[in-house]
Amino acid sequence: MSYLTLTLALIFVLIPIILSKTLHLDLEKDTIIATVRSIIQLLIVGYVLQFVFASEEYIFIILMIALMIGAATQNARKKGASIKGITWKLIITFIFIEILTQAILLGFQITPPTAQYIIPISGMVVGNSMVLAILFLNRFTAEVEARQDETELILSLGGTPKQAIHTPLVTSIKASTIPTIESQKTIGLVQLPGMMSGQIIAGADPVQAVQFQLLVLFLLLTTAIVTSIFLGFLSYPALFNDKMQMMKIRDKK
Repeated sequence: MSYLTLTLALIFVLIPIILSKTLHLDLEKDTIIATVRSIIQLLIVGYVLQFVFASEEYIFIILMIALMIGAATQNARKKGASIKGITWKLIITFIFIEILTQAILLGFQITPPTAQYIIPISGMVVGNSMVLAILFLNRFTAEVEARQDETELILSLGGTPKQAIHTPLVTSIKASTIPTIESQKTIGLVQLPGMMSGQIIAGADPVQAVQFQLLVLFLLLTTAIVTSIFLGFLSYPALFNDKMQMMKIRDKK
């Protein structure tokens, strides 16, 4: 694809802008900002990856992954601002899921230990983990606030913090993983995944594209479940003090 054809593709940006203007939706500014940012960010990443792939130095691979984790943490922490120490909890969660997935991929030699594989897969893992963390934190804080009286009642009857928070925690974990599980049920029927479609467009054998896409799907399923559970069990103790009393949810502002 040339820059000329890419420029012509901006027609797909003009359509929502025109519709927003016509219907007075006030989405024009956000649409333009999102478009400009995506162009700048992706072009920069493209040139950076070109350099990293050519150098094959592991220090650059680690720096790229660290940048991904930092950006994901910065974005996700807003949804869990009411939970004490959520920034470090998110960092630990993202690092854990990255180490877990790469250990399996590289340990069993499923993928080669090269930047060309490590960085894109890490991007998918961390990105998906970030989305799941946001979904979990958003639901968890809402569940905790809605069930605060119930939680305090269990504590007053001699229940432990783990027993008191069990229902909100499990409900939040289940809710955050539903999109991933449901989307995989209809994969290939309702939609063709982006990676598979990209490989086919690039000329790859469709069967090989399907095999690699299945690897990614299995990877993201683990990412979804582990992220929600790991972050959940890291987060709930911060809601209680040393006397096993539930603390007030801090103002997110």
